[in-house]
Amino acid sequence: MKKVLAVFCIVFGLLLQAQITDYQKVIDSINQKKWDSTAIDLDSLANPRIIDIRSIKKDSVKITNNVVIIPNNNDTSPLTPSSILTLPTLKRWFIFGQNSLVFNQSSFSNWYAGGNNNIGVIGKVNYNIVYKKNRHYLDNNIQLGYGFVSSTGQSTRKTDDYINIMTNYGYELAQHYYLSTGFQFLSQFTAGYNYSNTPDPVFDDRVSKFMAPGYLNLGIGVSYNPNENFQVILRPLNGKFTFVLDEKLQFAGNYGLERDGQVMRAEVGTMLNILYKIKLFKDATYINQINFFSNYLQHSERVDINYSGSLNLKFNKYITTVVTIDMMYDHDQIQKLQRKQTLGIGITYNLGYKVERDSKTGVIKPFVN
Repeated sequence: MKKVLAVFCIVFGLLLQAQITDYQKVIDSINQKKWDSTAIDLDSLANPRIIDIRSIKKDSVKITNNVVIIPNNNDTSPLTPSSILTLPTLKRWFIFGQNSLVFNQSSFSNWYAGGNNNIGVIGKVNYNIVYKKNRHYLDNNIQLGYGFVSSTGQSTRKTDDYINIMTNYGYELAQHYYLSTGFQFLSQFTAGYNYSNTPDPVFDDRVSKFMAPGYLNLGIGVSYNPNENFQVILRPLNGKFTFVLDEKLQFAGNYGLERDGQVMRAEVGTMLNILYKIKLFKDATYINQINFFSNYLQHSERVDINYSGSLNLKFNKYITTVVTIDMMYDHDQIQKLQRKQTLGIGITYNLGYKVERDSKTGVIKPFVN
């Protein structure tokens, strides 16, 4: 029986071997080659070779020159400590510039209702130059404006004229609170006239000119700036200096002068400045700025008030409508409310920010994510 079982196993094995076809042999050889190509050669690990793979940070930009300029987001709002100090860079210069040129023109020919041909131009420049490092910032603001209108039969008349230069140093004391100190200079470019009294004036009819008057404010205090839309500056110690460098205008009562021939009037008091920006909708922003000053030395109850409102309507990248209103009350100058309003549609071109690179690494993070 055992011999019969052994013979049966041998025969069965021969039958199984006969079932392996040539196709199966081809398949097995392919699988073997694939295994050999992917298998780890353990002997090769005895002498490893390191390959240098260069990598570039995804959020960094390598620059070769000293300065890079990146376009801004067309926001015309003033830069504030909050919008600067919350940025992650350690050292940076920011330059934001707005340049506006507004035209208005009227022409008449045989117009039954009447009219006078005229053309007017107003140019405005507004630049912020800000340095920020750690908790320190230095904000320099330059605002210049000049406008005129020329009408048939009349001399050219000035419609706008101002120089406003401000410098402010701040140090972050705590979250949203900053030590604040700086100065402001105000004046105008050319002589001004009262066209109601002198329709065709000459230089001797001037009522103002450069540094007549000129104003200089110096002070120290604190500021509160929780976000870019709201800022409060309080300076309990603030000096206000009024300059009148034109002998013809150095009479008592002019620009608060106390005696004839006085060149400068000095006041010491407290100053409060509030900035509040309202975004009406996507392309419309209204900026409110109001300033209060009270003189410690004389009549502290007579508070000087200066309000400025600006409505900016942006049609596209370059065409903008600007409506401004300025109101001022200074009891020492005139015991009436002074008011100025302008409306213009024109070309506005905004510059971007200038960023100083890190001198050690030459790498900066992008300004816009």
